[in-house]
Amino acid sequence: MPVDRPRFIAIASGKGGVGKTWLAITLSHALTRAGQRVLLFDADLGLANVDVQLGLTPRLDIGSVISGRTNVAGAITRHDIIGLDVLAGRSGSGVLSDLSAENLALLLTRLRAETTLYDIVLLDLSAGVDRTVRQIAAAADLLLVVATDEPTSLTDAYALLKLHTSDQPDGDARIVVNQAQSAAAGQQTYATLRRACLAFLHREPPLAGVIRHDLKVRDAIRRQTSLLQRHPNSIAAQGVEALARTCLAGADRVD
Repeated sequence: MPVDRPRFIAIASGKGGVGKTWLAITLSHALTRAGQRVLLFDADLGLANVDVQLGLTPRLDIGSVISGRTNVAGAITRHDIIGLDVLAGRSGSGVLSDLSAENLALLLTRLRAETTLYDIVLLDLSAGVDRTVRQIAAAADLLLVVATDEPTSLTDAYALLKLHTSDQPDGDARIVVNQAQSAAAGQQTYATLRRACLAFLHREPPLAGVIRHDLKVRDAIRRQTSLLQRHPNSIAAQGVEALARTCLAGADRVD
């Protein structure tokens, strides 16, 4: 990877409530533990909550960057315990969520230019398939689409993959199955989504990873800390560590 161009990894889901933000935080921590310099950007520009889940109180956020009050570096909050840098969003700000396509493109270009000290910029996108989500996803080097076995989650994940295929025909989009009851159940959930994509999009998004259902995840969220810090040997933590290795290896599929 060129030193002057961080890799942008976007995490998205068609439906809320599938653990997307938790996964963004935990994957960022796993990548940091793997020796990567990571910036976690809360790109949910309307309902940001990465800082809340990590127990941080940012002095500045992405709104300060957009307004010209500071540059990207000036708005970053350091989580010293896990060694992660966070660029917070601004919850409840309609102005940020309604950025024009042109201004959002300028923001993404600026983010690329001002994050050259990082290996990876991980972007936690809003749930849904609105224009902002699509534009940021299309600008990413890798899109991870998070889904569970719920029918609504699968339907919305398919919709997101369909739109991403239209926006970025050559884009690298992969599927992460979260909250799976077992490895086999996760594979079955992926197979369902894969069949729909193959039948209607004529594409087979690879499986990036399966994260098992784990009650320790709820405990970590309640404690406002990373799962890898509080329960590093838990089954969900192991799944995220495996996902991090897959992302770093550039693997096309997890069997």
